[in-house]
Amino acid sequence: MTAPVRRADERGVRTLTLDSPGNRNALSSTLMRVLTEELAAAGEAPEVRAVVLTHTGNTFCAGADLTDPAATPAALVELLRGIVELPKPVAARVDGHARGGGLGLVGACDVAVAGAASRFAFSEVRIGVAPAVISLPLLPRLDPRAASRYYLTGEVFDAEQATRAGLLTDWHTDVDTALEPITDAWRRCAPGALAEAKHLVTAEVRRAFARDADSLVALSARLFGTAEAREGMTAFLERRDPPWAR
Repeated sequence: MTAPVRRADERGVRTLTLDSPGNRNALSSTLMRVLTEELAAAGEAPEVRAVVLTHTGNTFCAGADLTDPAATPAALVELLRGIVELPKPVAARVDGHARGGGLGLVGACDVAVAGAASRFAFSEVRIGVAPAVISLPLLPRLDPRAASRYYLTGEVFDAEQATRAGLLTDWHTDVDTALEPITDAWRRCAPGALAEAKHLVTAEVRRAFARDADSLVALSARLFGTAEAREGMTAFLERRDPPWAR
């Protein structure tokens, strides 16, 4: 079986590429486990100064893998916490679409840049659940009014709107044009000082994990077990509207 995450190193920057085209890089139990392990390995490698998280295909991450019962909310919390607590900066390089849990990955990263064609959506409410666990890294960083709109509508929004909302750091017609000066700057930073600076800027996000992780895992598990969610997920997999859509 091909590994769902590929690794490459260049001048102190480790690139981890989501490479699970069969499910559009959805958060399967295997992908989450491998990515969590790869992040831990990057944190322990002295030659790695920073991490870039990117993807193959036109989808960064489609969100939860609805076909994998082993892909638990607790595993997603572990993955997101691994990004936030990594003592090295992590950048999301998005040159495609992200939905649901994929936005959690983007929100957990210290920097997030996207190409002009990228599109985003908190699609949970349209399939009968809520963006519970991914709120841990996202709500401390999103503009509250933007969070209210996009959490409550499931609308698709573009890279410019995502930047205004606080989901992205920047966007560009060429995503690498936006990313390159950031990774170059990280290469000039002292590793210990960089780790301490990250600790400062992630303080509110880490407090959210400490305070709310258990309750949001429980909320997510409860919502996914409802009849409404079962119908919403079935409708999604069958490519039809759920009964509440008007």
